[in-house]
Amino acid sequence: MPAIVETMDTTERVLALLGLLQQRQVWSGPELAERLGVTSRTVRRDVERLRTLGYPVHAGQGVGGGYRLGPGQDLPPLLLDDEEAIATAVSLLISAGSGDATLRALTKLDRVLPARLRREVRALSGSVESFGGGRARIDPDVLMTLARACRDEVEVGFDYPSADVLRRRVEPYRLVASDRRWYLLAYDVDRDGWRSFRVDRMTDVAARTWHFRPRPAPPDAAAFVQEGVASRVYPRQARFLVHAPAETVRAQVSASAAVVRPHASGGCEVVSGGADLDSVLLHVLLLGHDFDVLDPPDLRVRARELAEKLRSAASER
Repeated sequence: MPAIVETMDTTERVLALLGLLQQRQVWSGPELAERLGVTSRTVRRDVERLRTLGYPVHAGQGVGGGYRLGPGQDLPPLLLDDEEAIATAVSLLISAGSGDATLRALTKLDRVLPARLRREVRALSGSVESFGGGRARIDPDVLMTLARACRDEVEVGFDYPSADVLRRRVEPYRLVASDRRWYLLAYDVDRDGWRSFRVDRMTDVAARTWHFRPRPAPPDAAAFVQEGVASRVYPRQARFLVHAPAETVRAQVSASAAVVRPHASGGCEVVSGGADLDSVLLHVLLLGHDFDVLDPPDLRVRARELAEKLRSAASER
């Protein structure tokens, strides 16, 4: 069998050896030497390198002996340096389109990281929630700073454009990924209340040395941010009872356009907002399901007015 490569540096060769050991149950020393294009003595040295890294490589003597990769409860350390490993975790959170897929990947990464890096990765996976799918890219350094602050329970300061206060001082609680953007749910110390902030609008983000005690009964992070994105940021909000299953309606509307909650009736409650309620009413109408207007009262009046106009427009003249 031909050698895998003509020449390799030590790292590449050790990785190639690991790959061979994972392909077959047992390899003899001469077989590995031939495949790698090295001497049996080099194979023995490389096996020791793998053992040093935590890989349980066993060597048997006599007929049927050889090298094999043994089972173990603990996976070995990942062959990345600290910065590369943390960058991989950040990249997963920034680019992954599915929250579940991200969580699975981060869990696997956490299992193979050296102990000294696990805490850093868990700062991300434990401080991030999501609703919706893929989102815009963001500065990974900012994301890491906020995730660490959530984990360590230290205040964060940042500049944020608003009508009154530019510099914000907050107690960070969770990072939330929507279907479009990243948000930070935090307790605004100066405004004395829970607020959500778009991370892409933050500048001069810095973790402070001041530790805080977590507030009692924090809100559900993903639900709080989603409701804010879908309704609270708009001047008018509305609630509807839609006579269709929540799963059906969720498939019809963007997660950032409306909050959809199951209702005891078997239908669902839809909460949305807009610059004017006519557009919200039209959006719900076009879903194609029967519905009732729950709030506000003036929207029920407006719905009757529009219904009369539609009946008039549809009547034969």
